[in-house]
This record gives sequence, C-alpha cells and structure tokens, in this order.
Amino acid sequence: MLADADGISMNVVSGTRFPSEPTTTSISTTSTASTTTSTTTSSTSTTTTSSTSSSSTITTTTSTTTTSSTSSSSTITTSSASTTTTTTTSTTTSSSTTSTTTSSTLTTTTTTTTTSTIITTTTTTTTTTTTTTTTTTTTTTTTTTTTTTTTTTTTTTTTTTTTTTTTTTTTTTTTTTTTTTTTTTTTTTTAMPQWTITGNMNISRSYHTASILTNGSVLVAGGYNGTIALNSAELYNPSAGTWTTTGNMNVAREYHTASTLANALVLAAGGYNTVAGCIISAELYNPLTGTWTTTGNMNAPRYLHTASTITNGLVLVVGGATTNGDLNSAELYDPSTGTWTTTGSMNTTRHYHAASTLANGYVLVAGGYNSVVGFLNSAELYNPATGTWTTTGNMNAARVYHTASTLANGSVLVTGGNNGDSFLNNAELYNPLTGTWTTTGNMSIARYWHTASTLANGLVLVTAGASSSGVYLSSAELYDPSTGIWTTTANMSVVRQYHTASTLVNGKVLVAGGQNSDGVVNSAELY
Repeated sequence: MLADADGISMNVVSGTRFPSEPTTTSISTTSTASTTTSTTTSSTSTTTTSSTSSSSTITTTTSTTTTSSTSSSSTITTSSASTTTTTTTSTTTSSSTTSTTTSSTLTTTTTTTTTSTIITTTTTTTTTTTTTTTTTTTTTTTTTTTTTTTTTTTTTTTTTTTTTTTTTTTTTTTTTTTTTTTTTTTTTTTAMPQWTITGNMNISRSYHTASILTNGSVLVAGGYNGTIALNSAELYNPSAGTWTTTGNMNVAREYHTASTLANALVLAAGGYNTVAGCIISAELYNPLTGTWTTTGNMNAPRYLHTASTITNGLVLVVGGATTNGDLNSAELYDPSTGTWTTTGSMNTTRHYHAASTLANGYVLVAGGYNSVVGFLNSAELYNPATGTWTTTGNMNAARVYHTASTLANGSVLVTGGNNGDSFLNNAELYNPLTGTWTTTGNMSIARYWHTASTLANGLVLVTAGASSSGVYLSSAELYDPSTGIWTTTANMSVVRQYHTASTLVNGKVLVAGGQNSDGVVNSAELY
C-alpha cells in the first residue's frame, strides 16, 4: 500500500485510493476509440403481378329421336272412291338461357405510415378469370304413321300423321373474377442513440457528486483533481449546455455524498481530504442564493458511505469507513431541525456498498467490503418505522464498486463490480416480496467503477468504468427489465471511470468528469 498525493493509502496493484482497499487488477494505459453509426435512407419497391386464367367449357348434347310407326290396313270394297288425308304436326321449341356473372375489380389497400428511415413497398396483383360454358341440346323427334285402307267398292283412305318435336336448350354461364390486392409496407428503423459532446466543466474532477436540482440544473460538487480534494462547485444548464461556477463548499471533500431534499436544498455529508482526514461535517447548498451553509455535524466521521432519502423526508447515512476502520453505524438527518440522530446499526460493517430505497419505504444495502470478511455478498434491510435492520437473502456473488438501480417493477438491479478474484460482467435482481436474488442476463463486458442510470422508458443505461482486462472503457449498454437482456449501444467519446451520470428532466443522461490514463478529466457528454 502506498499513499497518494492527498494522503489516502493507495493500493499499488489497483491504483485506487482508500484505507483497507480491496485488491483489484491494475489499469493499463489504453484508450478506446468511439464509434459513430451513420444510417443511410434507402427505398426499395417490389411489384409482383400474378395472373391466373381458368376457362372451362362443358357441352352436353343429348339427341333423342323416337319414331313410332303404326300401320293398319283394312279393305272394304263398296264402290270406287279414293280419299287421301295427310296431317303433319311440327313443334319446335327453342330455349336459350345465358347467365353472365361478373365480379368487378376488388382493390384492398392497406397503408401504415410511420416516420421511417427505410421504406419498402410491395405491390401484388392477382387476376383470376374463370369461364364456364354449359351447352345442353335435346332433340326429340316422334313420327307416327297410321295407314287405314277401306274398300267398299273401290275406296282407299290413306291417313299419314307425322309429329316432330325438337327441343334445344343452350345454357351459357360466364364468370369472370378479377382481384387486385395492393399492399404497402413501411418499415421504420430507429437509429441508435448517440453520445454528443457538451460543455466542459470548469475544473477537472473525479470522486465528485452530481445532484439534479428542482429547476432541472445539475450541481456538481467537490471531488479530486489529481492532486488535492476540491471544495468548488458548478452548475450545468441543460438548455444552454454550459457550466457556470457557483459558491464553494466550506470544506473540501471527496468520497462524500450529496442528497437533494424536499425543500430543494442539497445536503453534502462526510467525505475525506488530506487536511481533515475523514470528515464529520455536513453543509447545505441553496440554489436560490448559490451559497453553502454549514448544518449539524454527523455523530461519526465517515467516507465511502451511502446516503438515501427516505419517504418521511429524512436522509439515512449508512456505513462507510474512517481512518480507524469500517463502520456499521447509521444516522438520520432531519432537514426541519438541521440535526442528526443515530438509528439502528447494520449487522455487518461495510464500505463501498450500494443502497437503494424500495417502493415500500425500506432501504436495501448490498455488498461492499470490510477488513474482517473481505468482499461481501450479504444484504440487509432498514425499516424506517422501527429504525432496525434485518438480514435478507445474500447475493449470488460478492462484489464492490458495483451499481444498484431500483426498477419500475420494484426489483433492484445490481451490476458488475469486483469480487476479489475477478471483475464481473454478471448482474442479479433482488425481489422485495421474496427477499431473494436471482441472476439475470450478463453484460457484454466486465466492468467496475461504472455508473447505472434508469431511463424514462424503464431501461437501465450502464456506462464506462474499467474492465477485467485492465483498461478504461467508453462502452455503454442497455438492460431491458422485460426481457432480462443487455444490448450494446453507442460508445462515449471519452474513456473514463470515477465519473457521475445524471438523468435529466428532458430524458437525456449527462456524464461528467472522471479519470482515465491521461489523468482526471473535465469533459462531459450527453446520451
């Protein structure tokens, strides 16, 4: 262990600075180039015409000819007389029926229009023609011949009857169906969100805090500039994309916490500097005046602790470290009185842990490190109503330098970190109803000292940090709680760790400061 410029003991392997620091892999001097994705709009039109013609002719001809001949001969001789009678009956019935059914063109057009990057139009035309002709011809011919001869003297009577019946039936049916279907498909491709450079901070800093104010501005305070702890503060204006200095804190501090109160003030508590060592003091920032005023001191000095605003408006400060070791104590700040009161202590001492306020008002503390056990996987819950802590299910992996995010469904997502043996790309979910942890999808890369921000659409954005291969990262990825899957997104412009990330009122995420192989940085960018 070595001491850096501000007197904090420094692990020669990790290069990070704090008493009894966990041993981690060193950071090599490597930079990662950013990636910019460009989308080109293209339009493709495909027309497919399908024509089907079916012609069916059915002709049925039935001809029936019936000839009936009856001959009767009778001779009576009376006198000489001759009479001939001929009767011909011809009946012709012609019936022609033509039935034509035409189903006109049926056009169905479905168009969905959405603002698009790629538009594909497909037109399909189908024509079906069916012709059916049925011809039925029936011919019936009946011939009846009757001959009667009567002779009295000489008398001959001949009677001939011929009956012809012809029936012709012609039925023609023509059915033509034409169907034209036109389908227009619009495909919308959403371009990957990008990072854009915004104004630089006035001072380079890491290990600082960033707080969203009620007016939408971001207050950055304190931190470390590579040489000493800082007392300076500055404000980011999202509308202008610029930083302006504001009043200095009364005490320079890094590894401290900052909490936005219900009365719009910001509470800075604890931390560390080379002059005071571990800090017990706290102070309040007033956005209306741009000034800091001291408030009541905590009951114990601490840094590397957490601070959570709970449902009754109080601020719960938990754990951390002092120059003498790790803490399990907790205390509450009351903004109405400006005083701190002790509350129940955790079951385990810890620093570098994560704390999350749950929907039921409880506070979940998970992971961290202490000098007795080392890397911790334990977790416990604080009940504001009773002021007591109870243990809950252990995480599946011990971890420090991790993040914890409360999701819209009430679960808590913990990501990455280090377990003493390796850097982690795994993530897990805490279920407040069952008090248990379940693993979820792994990140694409192991990372620690990164940030996690819950977006307006419910996704969680993880940015930068350092990886298991010992390099600073510019990469970012998104966690979808509905699928439990991570997807990579655009890289930042600058590699960094020890930075802050703030979700702005406009939905964008502001990343500011941090550190990389070039030293402490003052750059900022927006996602």
